[in-house]
Amino acid sequence: MSKLAVQDKFIDVSDYGRPAAKMIVHSLRNSEITAIHLTLMFGICGVVSVIAILNGYYTIAGLLLILKSILDAADGEMARLKKNPSYVGRYLDSVFDIILNFLIIMTVWYVTGQSIWLAFAAFASIQLQGTLYNFYYVILRHNSDSGDRTSKIFETETPEAYPGESQKNVDLLFRVYTLFYSVYDMIIYALDRQAPLKKTFPKWFMTLLSMYGLGFQLLIISGMLATGYIDLILPFFVFYSLFILIFVGIRRTLLPAKQTKR
Repeated sequence: MSKLAVQDKFIDVSDYGRPAAKMIVHSLRNSEITAIHLTLMFGICGVVSVIAILNGYYTIAGLLLILKSILDAADGEMARLKKNPSYVGRYLDSVFDIILNFLIIMTVWYVTGQSIWLAFAAFASIQLQGTLYNFYYVILRHNSDSGDRTSKIFETETPEAYPGESQKNVDLLFRVYTLFYSVYDMIIYALDRQAPLKKTFPKWFMTLLSMYGLGFQLLIISGMLATGYIDLILPFFVFYSLFILIFVGIRRTLLPAKQTKR
C-alpha cells in the first residue's frame, strides 16, 4: 500500500497522520466505506475547522485540521487496500485541498483583520510550497519500482477513467483541477525544468522538502492556532516561501539532472 518502493522511502514529516490513517482503514476494510467517502469526510472536517476559527475555538480548529490530514492520508490508503485506484478520487482530493486552504487563509484574514493582499500572498505561498514538494515527490514515485503513478508529473491531458468510474466525472474534475493548479505547476516547472530528468533524489533532500507538504503546513497552522499566534500565520507562510528558491537551488546545483542522449 506504499507510494514508494522500500529503497526509495524517506522520512516524510508531512505524513505524520499515516499510522493513524492505516488504523482507520484497517478497521473499515470490510465496510462499505470507500476512499471517496473518506475524501468527503476530510472535506467536512476542514469546513468544521473553519467554522471553529470563526467562533474563536482555535484549539479545536487546530485538532480538526490534524484530523483532516489523517483522513486525507486514509483515502489513498483505502484506495490502495481495495486495489481501486480512481482519478475521480485523485482530483476530488486535490480540489478539496485547495478550496479548504483558501477558506482557512481567508478565515484567518477575516478574524485577524490583516491586509487582504497579505492573505492572497499567503495563500499563493502555501500553494507554491505544496506544488514544489509534489513536483519532486511525483517524479520520485514515477521512477520508483512499484511506485504509485495515479498522480502525473505533467497534468496536461485528461486521463482515461479507471474501470468503474465515469469518464464524464473524470473530465469535469480534471478541468476544475487544472483551473485551480495549472498556474502553480507552470511557475514551479519554470523554476526547475530539468527536474523530470532526475531519476531519484536523496532521502535527506526529500525529508527537508516534506516540510512543504500539506500535512506539515496544516500542523504549523494548528500549532499557531492552539498557542495564540493566529496573527503570525499569514506573514509566516509568505516568509516560508523563501525556502523555495533554496530547495530549487540545491536541486539544480548539488543534484544536477543528466541530459539523456537521443
